[in-house]
Amino acid sequence: MADITDIKSIMYTEKSLSQQESGIIVMQTSQRVSKNQLKHICSEYFGFTPLRINSLNQQGKTKKFRGIEGSRNNFKKFYVKVPEGAKIESLKV
Repeated sequence: MADITDIKSIMYTEKSLSQQESGIIVMQTSQRVSKNQLKHICSEYFGFTPLRINSLNQQGKTKKFRGIEGSRNNFKKFYVKVPEGAKIESLKV
């Protein structure tokens, strides 16, 4: 079962900050988390039930580090629609 430690971060990019104004939070998680597990995490730890959850599997980019080819880690990204009036305390933008 997934828990709060499976959420790696809340993403703060230009696109995700513009979506936060409309009530959508972008979360980066480990690849094993499902939509139902994330819904359970949001209701248990953050105190709200998401209205909608969309998921995206993000493949790691292939990069060269000092001439040696490597790749970044794969991760899962979730777009979570927060109900009106609900807030996450750790989100301070």
